[in-house]
Amino acid sequence: MAQTAGKKHARSDSQTHEDYLRVQSELKHPSTKRAKQIDADTPYDQLEAILEQTRKEVKTRNVLHWFRSKDIRQEDNKGLHAASQKAREGGGSLISMYLFSPKDMEWHGTSPARSDYILESLRILKSQLEEKKNIPLAILTAEGRGNKAAKVMQFAKENDVSHIYANMEYEVDELRRDVDLAKKVQEEKDISFDVLHDQTVIVPGSLHTGAGGPHKVFTRYYNDWLGVTKKDPSLLDTCPLPEGNEKSAKQAHQKLFDTTIPELPESKQFGSDEERDRIRKLWPAGNKAGMQRHADFLKQKIADYATHRSEAARDPSSRLSPYFSSGIVSVREILRNTKKFNKDKNFDVGDVGVVSWVREIVFREFYRQVTVITPHTSMNLPQNLKFDFVQWEDDEEGWKQWCEGRTGVPFIDAGMRQLNAEAYMHNRLRMNTASYLRANLLLDYRLGERYFAEHLIDWDLSNNTQGWEPSYTVFNPVTQAEKHDKNGDFIRKWVPELAGVEGKAVFMPSERLGKEEFERLGYPYPHVDFKESTQRAKARYKRDLADADP
Repeated sequence: MAQTAGKKHARSDSQTHEDYLRVQSELKHPSTKRAKQIDADTPYDQLEAILEQTRKEVKTRNVLHWFRSKDIRQEDNKGLHAASQKAREGGGSLISMYLFSPKDMEWHGTSPARSDYILESLRILKSQLEEKKNIPLAILTAEGRGNKAAKVMQFAKENDVSHIYANMEYEVDELRRDVDLAKKVQEEKDISFDVLHDQTVIVPGSLHTGAGGPHKVFTRYYNDWLGVTKKDPSLLDTCPLPEGNEKSAKQAHQKLFDTTIPELPESKQFGSDEERDRIRKLWPAGNKAGMQRHADFLKQKIADYATHRSEAARDPSSRLSPYFSSGIVSVREILRNTKKFNKDKNFDVGDVGVVSWVREIVFREFYRQVTVITPHTSMNLPQNLKFDFVQWEDDEEGWKQWCEGRTGVPFIDAGMRQLNAEAYMHNRLRMNTASYLRANLLLDYRLGERYFAEHLIDWDLSNNTQGWEPSYTVFNPVTQAEKHDKNGDFIRKWVPELAGVEGKAVFMPSERLGKEEFERLGYPYPHVDFKESTQRAKARYKRDLADADP
């Protein structure tokens, strides 16, 4: 787990008492009553309303695209394209900017892997824009969390910017930041501000039920998504690369070209150079690497995806999630290429691997819809507010064992060790490790949610919060392993103490081996009994939710 600011981050470090206390202190959140007020008057609605007044007709001078940590690419970037088109209307230049915020990294618990991945991708993007397009990518640093809008406005004025473009981020803090900037733009006569939808094919919040409200159930959302994209194929249309500036822009904006990519904050450093190099090799930065990964997936994996997608030992996934979460690839371009591979058929017919994989991509869009319509999920609160009233256990030892992959349950431990080693975990394991923490250990689910944020390279608030949403569902990690890791290969890879255990004993060696044979393995007994702890969790949920009054 990330340690306190000023200390090096080492994902393999044992979890200390200080870590446990720190992460608990970071789980503060508003009351459920306040959550309902936020849902009734969402920051998203506030921003959409004020943007109607900031899309001004002003004389075009220099035009700014503000890159965020979810659109780090020049390819098919709606905000960048709009800025490029606007810049062609006037006599100024197209300039771009990224706002580096170390305090936000701390606040959100961004992992060293993700922090480094973003900076490396920015390094590639900066080179692409400057060397081939004469477009500067200036890096600004926001020292505090609350001064970002003022920093951007100051930059715009200093560089004679007439139009500011950006792509929408759907989380509460980011929406409030944009509302703050929009209010400042309102006070100016000669600056316009617009924010475009770029993260998804269909704008979050726009798919509705027959009754008129936004979809809250995935299956119905998915069916509508399929229908809308079939009816309107132009939703997958992509934007061209930005048009470059004249060479004279390099002299006119020399100070912007001279800004450099910042170093990782000290608290976001890797434990070693070896760890950094290993993670970078696993997850190469930049759009070119992401598109190549997608091409390889279509060629090598997608044919078997529907059948084997839950079998972590096969590594069946596309491993594109970090590229999606940082906007290094465009979801439209990925889906357009996938549709072409599927012989231009709609996404619910044709290659069964395509149908199955695209369904997972639509989950990503659905989660953003949930974030937009229930923004309290961005604020350390469950979608079902009644779960905020559960009396969680205080089990520091159980927490430590879960983090280290030493719970005594092989499937859970294999998943946690993969996370600690690769900054990534297969989705089947994410579901199982989350279930085990909040149900069998009966620990506050937000502890795990934060741990994932501090370790995953593909952390994404919408995906992460929905993946950790508490419920009565409890996964049995033994039967899950027997079904999805039939030969125990995933367990044996990540839990080497069990590499020599034969047959089905590998799924629960403490019960399926003799006492002496088990103890020679050097592997721990389970921290809790699965059956008893499951009954405890369901009884606790039933009791506490019955009395809850959010």
